[in-house]
Amino acid sequence: MAKITAAEVNKLRKTTGAGMMDCKNALVEAEGNLEKAIEILRKKGQKVAAKRADRESSEGAAIAKVSADNTTGVIISLNCETDFVAKNDSFVSLANDLADLALQYDAKEDFLQADFNGISVQDKLTEQTGVIGEKIEIGGFSKLSAPFVGSYIHAGNKIATLVGLSAAVEGAETAAKDVAMQAAAMNPVALNEEGVDQSIIDKEIEIAKDQLRQEGKPEAMLDNITKGKIKRFYKDNTLVNQDFIKDSKQSVAQYVKSIDSSLEVTGFKRVALG
Repeated sequence: MAKITAAEVNKLRKTTGAGMMDCKNALVEAEGNLEKAIEILRKKGQKVAAKRADRESSEGAAIAKVSADNTTGVIISLNCETDFVAKNDSFVSLANDLADLALQYDAKEDFLQADFNGISVQDKLTEQTGVIGEKIEIGGFSKLSAPFVGSYIHAGNKIATLVGLSAAVEGAETAAKDVAMQAAAMNPVALNEEGVDQSIIDKEIEIAKDQLRQEGKPEAMLDNITKGKIKRFYKDNTLVNQDFIKDSKQSVAQYVKSIDSSLEVTGFKRVALG
């Protein structure tokens, strides 16, 4: 049997994040070969992942990152099973490192195959499933590009948002963060009226008409009354038409124009856990 030193165990632990005893046992099985020990731990992760494939991973960390030139942003959520793991510093650090890498990719599938310190992102997730003992996976993946992109991460990493603005004017950073906070807090269904899926509108019309009928309103009046209710729906549920949470006397669109008369919100992304 190969003699395993504390230094070798520590090196494997730093490389994989696995526990001391798991590292020691893997090195013993690998007869001191570091690469073989890493492979042993990875296979353990695959076994754990297979056993926990049907588990719900609704906890985790939602992280937003923006490129150095503020023209591209990405949100990923690194999901796990328990809040205890989600709050762990090393888990949050891994989520941040993965989000930094995700900035380089447009699709979740490509990101999962990307190199992360010598192995693919997917293999890293499998490895960490073995290390942590919970199902670890990438849940949300959203990308946004605009002349100026800002971000916001809600306390506890439960919600992350990105907002795109039409120009990188003075005050754009503050405006983008304020609107990103709005999107996190108010959870709009779309940017504006045009962005609302017709199926949502159809459902709202159906609900409104049913309520009006129950109130005894005549059938001939339903269409006109419903139009007013849909207008209210747009105001409450589309980002640029919502009342600005920091000053309800103006809409989000009006707030942005108060920063610069030509400024507009061009898009947003929101990823929430749970």
